[in-house]
Amino acid sequence: MPKPAKKKKAPRSRAGSGHKGLAAHDHRLGASELRRIADKIFKLSEADETEVDVSAVTSALTRFANNTIHQNVAEQGIAISVRAVVDGRTARASTNKTDEESLRRVTAAALELAQVQPRNPALLPMLGPQKLQKVDRFNAKTAAATPADRARAVTRVCQMADRQKQTTAGIFSTGLSEFALANSRGLFEYYQETRAEFSVTILEKDSSGWAKATSARIDEIDPDALAERASKKAADSRSPREIPAGKYTTILEPPAVLDLVGFLFYDFAGTCVHDQRSCFTGRMGKKLFGENISIWDDVYHPVQLGPPFDGEGVPRQRVTLVEKGVPVNLVYSRATAKEMKAKPTGHGFSLPSEDGEAPFNLVFSGGKASTEEMIRSTERGLLITRLWYIREVDPYKKVLTGMTRDGTFLVENGRVAGAVRNFRFNQSIIDMLANVEMMGPAVRASGEESFDMVVPAMKVRDFNFSEVTKF
Repeated sequence: MPKPAKKKKAPRSRAGSGHKGLAAHDHRLGASELRRIADKIFKLSEADETEVDVSAVTSALTRFANNTIHQNVAEQGIAISVRAVVDGRTARASTNKTDEESLRRVTAAALELAQVQPRNPALLPMLGPQKLQKVDRFNAKTAAATPADRARAVTRVCQMADRQKQTTAGIFSTGLSEFALANSRGLFEYYQETRAEFSVTILEKDSSGWAKATSARIDEIDPDALAERASKKAADSRSPREIPAGKYTTILEPPAVLDLVGFLFYDFAGTCVHDQRSCFTGRMGKKLFGENISIWDDVYHPVQLGPPFDGEGVPRQRVTLVEKGVPVNLVYSRATAKEMKAKPTGHGFSLPSEDGEAPFNLVFSGGKASTEEMIRSTERGLLITRLWYIREVDPYKKVLTGMTRDGTFLVENGRVAGAVRNFRFNQSIIDMLANVEMMGPAVRASGEESFDMVVPAMKVRDFNFSEVTKF
């Protein structure tokens, strides 16, 4: 093992802002540097109002396949977006350069683009300073993770797969991001977070298993446990048999729940309801789901990620969306709230935007049942690890189609009776959430079809599997 390097004085920020307290491995620019960039643009701008958002991202990825590491990449980038308002018109221009000439060009481009846009009568003045609730989602250990740190964990996973005569593939990534939003009316908001992600697929001749987790804290990611879970799924899925398609009592593990209910998120947008594109259009205040279903959007939940302000700088609110099966509230941007005679909730997109707003921190109510209890209570049904290739069939009935993957099992007489071939499903999410019989505790879940949410495992009756696949 090499001797540890002698401690060196931390270098100044590469942007010249002089963050002497940052460690040598800390790639953050810091709030003061992002503010400096914004202030320089304000001095260059001739617009009536100017808004600047700056995002700086450092990301690193270790990729493995066939039981060996085959790629390690790292990237640092900055994106600067300038929005100009002139005479009731607005437009945005972007750059990834921070030198003065580049900032001058992007500022001028935003103004020129705004001048040729049609006037927007719904455009509101930019906000002044706002009071934000603090969130802490920066973890120094995650930010300091090295290729060697990731490689050690991945090597253990590959060695485990070798011992089990299985083949593994996946990724282990770490990174940090900073975001600042500022405008010429004095608003300045800054947010930083770290993120770690581990995803693993284990393959056998006729079966597979999968597991994934994300967190702001790398210590909360356990690659060994995730790989062991995927390995067991693959082993238990050997020699799958074919059973008929039809409606089954179905136990959905959290990733499967996530990738289904994730398709509901934009339906809670005021703009979507106003434009009659939401499955909740004409249904607000009416019982749609089971009594046991409550949903809210909460960026302050301890396992969530994301900034506590929206694309215009409005502080995000915790909003109850569904209460005991009844959709009761929507989320609103400033313009949509004015149009619909409501209050903005801090969920607006950066302007200009036709989409308005959306909730990105959904939290579902959960229960106390374990997956094992759900299995024991099931006479005949299916246990689903996850779903993939999901597409919307009917946006108003919220019918989705997709397939099961990486562990589909028959449950008989209160126990797992073996693996079965995968199914295609056609299922209304509205009907599914009206038929939930049991739920587990709500947890942060990661999938492949939706952003992460806090959802429980669910036991659902009459889930509709429309046909059997050949794998």
